[in-house]
Amino acid sequence: MTLDLSVFGRRYARSTGILELMDDLGHAMSGDHPALMLGGGNPGRLAEVEAVFRRRLLEIADDAGEFGAAFANYAHPAGAIRMREALAELLRSEYGWPVEAANIALTAGGQSCFYFLFNMLAGEMPDGGQRRILLPLTPEYVGYADLGMTEQMFAAARPAFEELPGDMFKYHVDFERITVDGSIGAVCVSRPTNPTGNVVTDDEVSHLDRLCRAAGVPLIIDCAYGAPFPGIVFVDVKPHWNDNVIYCLSLSKLGLPGVRTGIVVARAEIVEALTQLTATLQLAVGSVGPQLVGALIRSREILTLSRDFIMPYYRNRGAACVAWLHEALDGVPHRIHQPEGAIFLWLWLPDCPVPSERLYQALKGAGVLVMSGHHFFPGLDGSWPHCHECLRISFAMEESVVRDGVAIIGRVVRSVYDGIALEGET
Repeated sequence: MTLDLSVFGRRYARSTGILELMDDLGHAMSGDHPALMLGGGNPGRLAEVEAVFRRRLLEIADDAGEFGAAFANYAHPAGAIRMREALAELLRSEYGWPVEAANIALTAGGQSCFYFLFNMLAGEMPDGGQRRILLPLTPEYVGYADLGMTEQMFAAARPAFEELPGDMFKYHVDFERITVDGSIGAVCVSRPTNPTGNVVTDDEVSHLDRLCRAAGVPLIIDCAYGAPFPGIVFVDVKPHWNDNVIYCLSLSKLGLPGVRTGIVVARAEIVEALTQLTATLQLAVGSVGPQLVGALIRSREILTLSRDFIMPYYRNRGAACVAWLHEALDGVPHRIHQPEGAIFLWLWLPDCPVPSERLYQALKGAGVLVMSGHHFFPGLDGSWPHCHECLRISFAMEESVVRDGVAIIGRVVRSVYDGIALEGET
């Protein structure tokens, strides 16, 4: 019998870039299809950090009140109140942001957060018009691409390029290419950026904020890898928030992707709308993650973990991976985006003889999982050759996995530039 799906079902039950990513990740992590996992967004497993989480789990298990709050009771639809109060106090003391618990909502992971926000602010409007989410700097996170309940949810702009010494480069917002007008429901930028490791500068954020305020639309800043936690930022920038900014965090890259906890800091009316959506569609968000980290937020241990263990691990591993990749591709045309944060390298192969989609398949066949760059340009039509010349490479896994994977990437890419046919090609 053929399953007759609704329009909704056909939109979401289909092959997407994020499905490819998570399918590869799930098989690799389960051991069903052994491979060198350089494609997924799974964070590294840091012993010092996991020791703290295990300690907290034991504390929760030994305390009837904490155990009940984590497992036995529904949370408030906006999320655990004590955790939101603790986070608001941290943001006030660390950054001077005038926020209270009423400015914070928790969601069932970052993906749910952006599904709610994008479809709240864009798509079909009450007057029959259509609004879109503007991505002012692509490449951008693959998980955004298929979240809209309507087609053509995103408008996007190509970046400006800054060439750097040593076969490196950096993307910048090209403000001549973007317009924030009545067709835009919100502007969204990730900081640090997944997939490139780019960190949008303070001046660029301020410029985007001014454009959004002038147009009367929110600026969404996705800080899943940023401040205050997990703080995977290698350059000196300032966190940015005001009542027109929607600031999004996550517990995933802290080392807790399994607890599926997203965090939104926004003005109260946006938090109220998210709370109503959660109550209607999900009843409540999970309590395990908030209970686990709430005490760490109150004690500021979460900042110590981020500063002393998480950020240095990725900074050092990223720098090492750059060196390994340059060595593997010595003599082959390539540029690497300057790693300024997050857990990925973005490899650009100018005038590559085969598209990145084909390289992904060839590398998968060789036992290395990466991600083809063409998935990371939502809102562009794909005709720009650069979209098909890039790979996203995770450096979060064990050193041996990353080094071996990079060596295989070098061999496969070198064979392509040398004119050697890939497996399955004639």
